[in-house]
Amino acid sequence: MILSELQQYLSDRQKVSMSELQLHFRMEAAPLRDMLNRLIRKGRVQREDGKVCKSCHSCAPETLEFYQWVNLDSLLL
Repeated sequence: MILSELQQYLSDRQKVSMSELQLHFRMEAAPLRDMLNRLIRKGRVQREDGKVCKSCHSCAPETLEFYQWVNLDSLLL
């Protein structure tokens, strides 16, 4: 997978979890995070952590880790 495929996927869906990205691209989280961090540094993506409930600890961390596409057009207005 190349960076442009990841950008297109995020642009199309606007907000996705790490687990969604892992399933779609059939990759482990670490290389995906490397590419996402590159997009974050470029200002194209933002990372958001989901809310963790206080009663259970059974959620996989990847299901609570979200990445949102930054719509650059809206920033120019």
